[in-house]
Amino acid sequence: MIDLAEYIAMMGVKKVAEVGIGNHFAISKKLEEQGIQVVKTDLKKTAEDVIPDDVCNPDLSKYEGVELVYSVRPPYEIQTCILRLGNALKCNVIILPLKNEIVEGGRLVNHKSARFYVFTPQDSQETPGHWQTP
Repeated sequence: MIDLAEYIAMMGVKKVAEVGIGNHFAISKKLEEQGIQVVKTDLKKTAEDVIPDDVCNPDLSKYEGVELVYSVRPPYEIQTCILRLGNALKCNVIILPLKNEIVEGGRLVNHKSARFYVFTPQDSQETPGHWQTP
C-alpha cells in the first residue's frame, strides 16, 4: 500500500482526503512525511486526528481545498458515495478495492505492487448516473 502513497505523491497534490481510514494510517503517514496534508475521515472518530463524517451525506466544509480523494478497501456499498464526493469537490478519486473487486467507470492503474482505480471528474460525464450527484 506504500506504493499507492508513492503514486499519489507523484501526482503533485498538496492536500488529499482519505475516506474510511479506520485505524490504518500507513498511507496517510507516508504522504504527510512528504509534505502532503491529509484530511482523515471515517464514520467514527478512530484517532485524535480523524474527522467523523458520513461519506454518503458528507459535510463538504470538512474537505475544503482537497485536490484528491482516496479510499483503501472501502465496502462496495459506499464506493458510489466516495465517487459522488469527488464529483462534488471536482477532484480525482482513487479507490483501492478489496482483492479482485472491479470498480466500474474508473481506469485501472498498476503501480509497482499497488492495483487501484482512478476516476476523474470527466469520468462522471462518461458514466452518467454511476457517480454523478443527482
